[in-house]
Amino acid sequence: MAIEIKVPAVGESITEGTIARWLKKDGEQVKAEEPVFELETDKATTEIPAPAAGKLRVTVPEGSTVAIGSVVGRIEQAEAQLSAPAPGRQDGARRREADASGKADDGTLPKKPAAANTQPSEVLLSPAARRLAEQEQIDVQQLAGSGRAGRITKEDILAHLGQRQEPAGLAGKARPAGGPVPAAPPSRVPALAAEPKPPQVTAGQRETRQRMTSIRQRISEKLVAAQHTAAILTTFNEADLSAVIALRNRYKETFKEKHGAGLGFMSFFVKAAVEALKSYPIVNAGIDGNDIVFHHYYNIGVAVSTEKGLMVPVLRDAERLSFANIEVRLVELAQKARDGKISVDDLQGGTFTITNGGIFGSLLSTPILNPPQSAILGMHAIQKRPVAVDDQVVIRPMMYLALSYDHRLIDGRDAVLFLVRIKECIENPDRMLLQI
Repeated sequence: MAIEIKVPAVGESITEGTIARWLKKDGEQVKAEEPVFELETDKATTEIPAPAAGKLRVTVPEGSTVAIGSVVGRIEQAEAQLSAPAPGRQDGARRREADASGKADDGTLPKKPAAANTQPSEVLLSPAARRLAEQEQIDVQQLAGSGRAGRITKEDILAHLGQRQEPAGLAGKARPAGGPVPAAPPSRVPALAAEPKPPQVTAGQRETRQRMTSIRQRISEKLVAAQHTAAILTTFNEADLSAVIALRNRYKETFKEKHGAGLGFMSFFVKAAVEALKSYPIVNAGIDGNDIVFHHYYNIGVAVSTEKGLMVPVLRDAERLSFANIEVRLVELAQKARDGKISVDDLQGGTFTITNGGIFGSLLSTPILNPPQSAILGMHAIQKRPVAVDDQVVIRPMMYLALSYDHRLIDGRDAVLFLVRIKECIENPDRMLLQI
């Protein structure tokens, strides 16, 4: 008996996608609900699981564009697999009871398999980790995963590579074998992935050609559309981060112990953005034909770079989120993006966007709008610079801020005052916390 593998619906507006990569080979045995291929759409890349256990038969090759609902492969099941009941909660409970008592379901003591027949357990890898492991020829059986259910992430591979390249005696200090992956510095937006490596070049080859991904095509279309349809201007200011840094240094250890997440700069800027949007609601609005649509909620998008291209996961109802909620949610979205689990819902519905080019070293930039939003805030690198305070020249950690906005809707006065409000909130975080 064969069970069809169909392309599932991944969003209301999505009618087709591209098979970016088969995670299992044709003829390979797969488990039920085990990811078998990646579906790439203009919104995100999603892992599609096997509908049942059995032998995989691939009928549509990688790189093919397929419609939602179309058949791309099948699972061939043997008679034993057909007669075996699907594992359910009762089976799982019986197994746990058997494990606790040391007896099988029928009350007998289970036989231990011979050592010679023991096979290494299958290792779960995220798509990015699988590609990197193949490129670097790493034996993943020797790695311990830090992802959900022990899944090996790209960060696990990178940590292993870092240890492998370090002198003996230093690697163990950096990260114990099998230990957790060190968290990214709290001063950074969660870094999701590096750009993909260029294709291998043979001797004498002067050019190579790569197919542009669906996501990259969509990014291109949106950026060009934004430039053609909106009257984009950018206004600048700078903020002294002394107070925020002092506050973080004072409470970051206690914060992490209580909430299980680092206290980063992004949560301060999300909170500052919400306060500024409340003061200047036109910046949170959008244009729909000849109408102005005012949003009375604050869905803040945080732009991040992934190997598939730029993505903007959305923190919904950010006005209701605490600092801890924001930090935890950012980590969750980062992990989903690393594992190719970002959904269309995670990327839709934003009313305002924050992008942090400072994590790559950018000192100043003019960010492009994320349609249909009307404004975007650009954060940049923190640099110690001499500034005048009370007629004295002092050294302070300064950050340039940029607000790009649609001048069709937002006047220069509102844009400038909005950015001044951001500056005030960042330089006086205690007032922001007290909402005064």
